[in-house]
Amino acid sequence: MSKVVMFLADGLEECEALITVDILRRGGVEVVTASIKDETTIHSSHGITFEADALAKDLSYEDFDMVILPGGHGGTMNLKASPLVEKVLKDYAADESKFVTAICAAPSILGDLHLLEGKKATCFPGFEQHLFGAEYTAAPVTVDGRFITGKGMGCTIPFALTLLRKLEGEDMAEDIRKRIQYPFEV
Repeated sequence: MSKVVMFLADGLEECEALITVDILRRGGVEVVTASIKDETTIHSSHGITFEADALAKDLSYEDFDMVILPGGHGGTMNLKASPLVEKVLKDYAADESKFVTAICAAPSILGDLHLLEGKKATCFPGFEQHLFGAEYTAAPVTVDGRFITGKGMGCTIPFALTLLRKLEGEDMAEDIRKRIQYPFEV
């Protein structure tokens, strides 16, 4: 079974986080939501409060296959300010066995760290100037090797199904797509 970590910060776009977690868990992926704060309570950009599974500072990151960054402008700025998030992203980018993923404004973090140089990527319109060295695709979801980026909240289901496909294979992703009645192939 694949295991992934999703970093959570106050101000995140809750749909990008929770829909992705839901789809991956439906597909049998172990997802650990990790608060970058000193508490597990997260306050979303739209006033929804929920609990993370763990504190990011308490986790060991060697056993995860993928890191996921949900967007939301406030959440993205909070994730970007975290030295722990930066370290994990750089470590995963250097490890050929790990996936680095982000959606909405969050791909700007990868770009600002120069992790997308020479790669194709997408993000929420207006953040593309942060994708230093990347080719901006404007696509709903862009896959370039181990890097997967999504454009925004409306693209969350295809983003999550793409992550599931990379982790658990085409058959599992297609099964979940059909079970959730998603009308589009991704």
